[in-house]
Amino acid sequence: MVLDSSCGRAIDIALPWPAWAWPAALDAYDAAMMVELVTKPLVSLRDAGKIYKNGTVALAGLDLDVREGEFLTLLGPSGCGKSTILRLIAGLDSVSSGTLTRGLARDRASIGFVFQDPTLMPWASVFDNVFLGLRLQGISRRDAAPVVNEVLALVGLGAEATAFPRELSGGMCMRVSIARALVLHPPLLLMDEPFAALDEITRFKLNDDLLTLHGELATTIVFVTHSVYESVYLSHRIAVMAARPGRIIEEIAISAPSPRAKNFRTSTAYANFCAQASLALQGAMDEVLK
Repeated sequence: MVLDSSCGRAIDIALPWPAWAWPAALDAYDAAMMVELVTKPLVSLRDAGKIYKNGTVALAGLDLDVREGEFLTLLGPSGCGKSTILRLIAGLDSVSSGTLTRGLARDRASIGFVFQDPTLMPWASVFDNVFLGLRLQGISRRDAAPVVNEVLALVGLGAEATAFPRELSGGMCMRVSIARALVLHPPLLLMDEPFAALDEITRFKLNDDLLTLHGELATTIVFVTHSVYESVYLSHRIAVMAARPGRIIEEIAISAPSPRAKNFRTSTAYANFCAQASLALQGAMDEVLK
């Protein structure tokens, strides 16, 4: 018997546990609800497939969750659908079969996208390239200035606001591209091989800077790479993909402390994770050759 607050009367209802067990049962229910809220994915693909108009099967039977706050890397050979997954998540394309659900709005402010090429406007200054997203939101240059300058400082380009892309190195141009994606403070950042064309020293530095940004902003990141070493260094979790059709064949949890210390790259744990990821990637390549 419980009190019906709508009418002030006691009513009889059937409960799945005896009265003496109510406190423990309610505590367990609250705990279960809390776990569900915490673990509910930001993006979820279930049995997702993508077939292009020319008949190419890019993805088939794909199951993937993107969890809030994590750094997830998609690792796999060329043509396995890594970039396709990013486009589906961003809403730039749609699944041919299965489902894709998002726990966030699909708009410019919710999802940032960094491509392999910086794709900067060559005629615009660093400031104006980063300002672009805010301008499209109808925000004036004056009102946007503090936000733009803040994000430029975050990526180490506070002194380069008036420079033009032609005056910057490749690594600096990529920093501008990252700043442009972050200026709207999106809860989800998609990165499609952003460091692939950079030299190793610059790549290592940008890896460190990206981890710092991830820690400071608590942005969820989905990152695409062909590099085993980069995937292990950056990620909380690696989804290893095979091609023809694109699918996930293994997930690897990188149980190393965050933020990563620079000596992580020379640690035994790092070497072991790299070996595990390399074996999984080799398995993906063998799948293609079958």
